[in-house]
Amino acid sequence: MDLSRRTILLGAGALSVLGSRLGSPALAQPAPSAQGADLPPILFLHGNGEQAPLWVTTIWRMESNGVARARLFAINFTDPLARTDDKVEQANHSSTEDQRRELGEAIRQLKQATGAARVALVGNSRGGNAIRNYIKNGGGGDVSHAVLCGTPNHGVYAWDDRLGNEFNGRGPFLRGLNDGDSEVTAGTAFLTLRSDGLDKFAQGDGRFVGKPGTPTNITADGPALKGATNLVLGALDHRETAYHPRAFREIYKFIAGREPSRIDIVPETTVKLSGLVTATPGGVPTNHPVSGASVDIYHVSAETGERIGGPLHSSQTGTDGRWGPAQVDPSWPLEFVLTSPDAVTTHIYRSPFPRSSDIVHLRAARPLTPADAGAGAIVLMSRPRGYFGLPRDIVLFDGKEPADIKSGVPADAVTTLRLAAADIGRPVAAIFNTERIVMRTWPASENRIAIAELTY
Repeated sequence: MDLSRRTILLGAGALSVLGSRLGSPALAQPAPSAQGADLPPILFLHGNGEQAPLWVTTIWRMESNGVARARLFAINFTDPLARTDDKVEQANHSSTEDQRRELGEAIRQLKQATGAARVALVGNSRGGNAIRNYIKNGGGGDVSHAVLCGTPNHGVYAWDDRLGNEFNGRGPFLRGLNDGDSEVTAGTAFLTLRSDGLDKFAQGDGRFVGKPGTPTNITADGPALKGATNLVLGALDHRETAYHPRAFREIYKFIAGREPSRIDIVPETTVKLSGLVTATPGGVPTNHPVSGASVDIYHVSAETGERIGGPLHSSQTGTDGRWGPAQVDPSWPLEFVLTSPDAVTTHIYRSPFPRSSDIVHLRAARPLTPADAGAGAIVLMSRPRGYFGLPRDIVLFDGKEPADIKSGVPADAVTTLRLAAADIGRPVAAIFNTERIVMRTWPASENRIAIAELTY
């Protein structure tokens, strides 16, 4: 396997054999051996079309409970989007077999690097499909614990058409996984985490899969499995079943066999950041590395979004797509400026990073569209680790509740504002519950988009 292209393990303690291990900054917490040394190495799997960085807050919480950074990993599937038909080749998409093989190679490397006989796997959504597929088809001896978060274990829908789709509960893939008196594989401990009705992919109506008014034949209980420990987390959305603090508590407790000592994230005194720049050919999200991309990082004002001094870091990616490392203060809000070949220049504003990470992966924003014509500036608020729920959440963008976020089941993770030319250069506040990011607007005429990317 070509690791320069198919970058497998890029967790917060990435393997030295992959050349991405971070140093060990001083921690404001007990040494890892005091609490977390008895846990197996943990490999986190992201969902459909997504990336390893979604697990960064979970990894930080694990570290804050004394789990050694060198035993926490997150896979970055090369082609994270599922095929329309699992058996039909589709550019920049992967089959269930592709994911099973890539996961198997990651587990092999993880066991080799740590010396562990078995590992724990934690997956969100499609990541859970890969976990079940690997365990059911001969890999159970490698896996001590399997945690499936919001995984559509019985499908997003169960229909007699689209049978080749990985997410069809009546299709051969899921029927094969669910066959038998038990829906789990003996010898591995299984936990499922699900929402109490707010998972967009566990709904009785087909509106979230393009068929409003058509029954999906799936209920909120769809992620549960016969033979597993099945927990309902309450009013969490599809992504929050993996990345929310409530989910962290259950993940930790299931693997460690005890409650975590804390849920909050303990800041480090020195923070080092690095990651990948990844491609979106034709608008398709992939984890293919981008060569020749520039990454510049600025410390910005929390109140105005204005830059404070010159760049803290500037680098250009090579063939492996990696940028960094950059050293920052854990109290600094940051602006990342990503300039990729043939892509929109993207200004990404982030809340302070409390801890180090080498999975701060970056993708360019979507291209300008006809809907953007005439706009002086385009700004987005993005929530990668969850959806915006109204009226569940407080969501304010430039002082108003966004008009493009639907009420009810949380289903929107991005909201867009198109502003006039007179608004170029002014601050815009993005507020989600208690997280607040202030960004600056940039001229759309220069092929620029600004994003306030929420951490929580």
